Amino acid sequence: MPRVAPWRPYAVLAAILLFCAAGLLLYLDERSSRDHAQVVGTAPGPDFLEVDVTLQRVDAAAQTLTAKVLVQPHGALGQADSPLVPAGDVVLETTSLEQSTLRYPAGQQIGSSAVSFSLFDGRVSDYPFDHYNALVGFQATVGGRPAPVVIGLTGADPFFVFRQTDEVSEDGGIAVTERISRSRSTFILAWFMMAAMWALALSVLVAAWLIVRQRRGIVWPALGWMAATLFALVGMRNAAPGNPPIGSLLDYAAFFWAELLVAVGLTMVVVRGARIEGGHKG
Repeated sequence: MPRVAPWRPYAVLAAILLFCAAGLLLYLDERSSRDHAQVVGTAPGPDFLEVDVTLQRVDAAAQTLTAKVLVQPHGALGQADSPLVPAGDVVLETTSLEQSTLRYPAGQQIGSSAVSFSLFDGRVSDYPFDHYNALVGFQATVGGRPAPVVIGLTGADPFFVFRQTDEVSEDGGIAVTERISRSRSTFILAWFMMAAMWALALSVLVAAWLIVRQRRGIVWPALGWMAATLFALVGMRNAAPGNPPIGSLLDYAAFFWAELLVAVGLTMVVVRGARIEGGHKG
């Protein structure tokens, strides 16, 4: 019986600890980047409107970005004893095509509003390499007078990351272009799924080739494993983060070919095994 080198268990343990540490560092780095809020615009004085925007959900198929918007008046624009109660009627113009105007009456507490922004310059079929742009902008008046706006942006969708690429200020309003791409965890998992699909498909194909080459006939346990792999690949593909549509790059790069190879291997074993079991040599 061959002896196992005494250092090998320690090397395996060290490799496991190294991978765990690397994964933890990657998680902490992504977590810290998500906690970092973007501040767009500069207040010219103590009187301004702070517009806090939480980017909650990206729907790549519908080309929409859903955000929660909360307006906070500062200085003379709000009431000193109630920070969310404006001193005058607030009218907030947005770059949304669906909720272009938000109104908050004077003397009433401001509540958060759900606003949808449009995505452009992106195709969901490029998953997991797809990326988009969204224009998030606001212009406000308080009591009929223009009011300066400062935007605070925070990303909350775990499947995407948000980065500022451009900023435009004009006539008291401000707009920022957000570049939206898949998160690191989504990207890593999508790559792993493609590699796993190819690995499973090639494993089935190699096993099928060996069974046929060795003239083993119909090996029922092997057929059960191959058929299970055929359907397991469908479940794996449907579990892809972000629910990419059929026909995306993920399918053409791995899923379609993996299903084809497994089906070919399964059929090859059945046809060749049936000939052998039936007493025909070929």
